[in-house]
Amino acid sequence: MFSRFTVIPAIDLKGGKVVRLLRGAMDQATTYGEDPAAVAREFAAAGAEQIHLVDLDGAIAGEPRNLASIASVRAAVRCRLDVGGGLRSPEAIRRVIAAGADLISIGSAAFLDPALLEQACAEFPGRVLGSLDARDGRIAIKGWVETSALTIDEAFARFRKARVAAVAYTDVARDGTEAGVNADAYAEAASIAGLPLIASGGVASLEDVRRLARLYSCGIVGVIVGRALYERRFSLSEAIAAAGG
Repeated sequence: MFSRFTVIPAIDLKGGKVVRLLRGAMDQATTYGEDPAAVAREFAAAGAEQIHLVDLDGAIAGEPRNLASIASVRAAVRCRLDVGGGLRSPEAIRRVIAAGADLISIGSAAFLDPALLEQACAEFPGRVLGSLDARDGRIAIKGWVETSALTIDEAFARFRKARVAAVAYTDVARDGTEAGVNADAYAEAASIAGLPLIASGGVASLEDVRRLARLYSCGIVGVIVGRALYERRFSLSEAIAAAGG
């Protein structure tokens, strides 16, 4: 799936609109578009191989809330769609798959209901990504409003046991801030994970993309980019080129 370092643009959905949050705070949302499908088409035209879709309302509610938007994106583009947010039951996972997700990201449920994670990996082999959101050395869950008692090491062990395809690792403190990536922290996480790692949070420049791409051999297989694209710090095609692709 990740035969080379992959730049993955993010579309965060809130009330059917495209938004970005600041450090995961739902009341700190900036709206960047009314039509998620149109944004997805722009990313696909720029060379996106995969788009990261997050149902923010679903993450809070505990079940999908933006299925119509997910389906509209699926109808608009042919690249892989990785969808997360509110996937805390087999029914929710199947509904998102039916809406057009190629991959699903499971975060909170992996820590609240590990049996669900293992069931999803068995039912959809190779299509489940783990999602680990770290803040101050702990794991943020339920739309980043609560904290899990698990350590990060324990979380990675759970993902390995379930055999997820990869783990998206978010530095919550930097997410949406464009503060720049902490490449050393991602490299350390990759060494602990024992799984392909997708970095997320804080990308501010093409140099951030290059620094992470140089860590591909260490297990960092991609980066999720959001606000920097929407704020026109650089284009997706420029980021793909910077990553060597």
